[in-house]
Amino acid sequence: MLKGLDPLLSPELLFTLRAMGHGDEIAIVDGNYPGVEHARRLIRLDGHHIIPVLNAVLSVLPIDDFVAEAIFRSTVKAERDKLDPVHEEMIDCCARHEPHRQVVPLIGQDFYGRVKTAHAAIQTGEPRLYANIILRKGVIYPKEPGTHAAAGVDPFVY
Repeated sequence: MLKGLDPLLSPELLFTLRAMGHGDEIAIVDGNYPGVEHARRLIRLDGHHIIPVLNAVLSVLPIDDFVAEAIFRSTVKAERDKLDPVHEEMIDCCARHEPHRQVVPLIGQDFYGRVKTAHAAIQTGEPRLYANIILRKGVIYPKEPGTHAAAGVDPFVY
């Protein structure tokens, strides 16, 4: 356990999030998703629902602001604009962390294809169908000159 970090952020998940670079994507998928088949790297968080996992990831992961679209959700079959309650919850969670970003729907194979090329996938135990989302990692901007880290020493000089 670490201070200030959601306990859902396991060592493996924290390592993966930190190892990702700008523009890399991570999928968070439900318990029915074919994670073993689709993921390049699979992190299991069985027993946890998608919203707490999404909230934990968004608490530490910057979202890409270099592109117009950086958050994607799966759809109910081919119904691009249909929102199940889980989609509304995902959109609300994203809005709390990234109020200026839209959650873009991706239909079936478009979503699957994007997961297959993602850096990693987190397989949750979420029982609701179509409860899947992809996040594109952004950057942490350097502090302005003259500001320092909490301890008074900035280990990164730009």
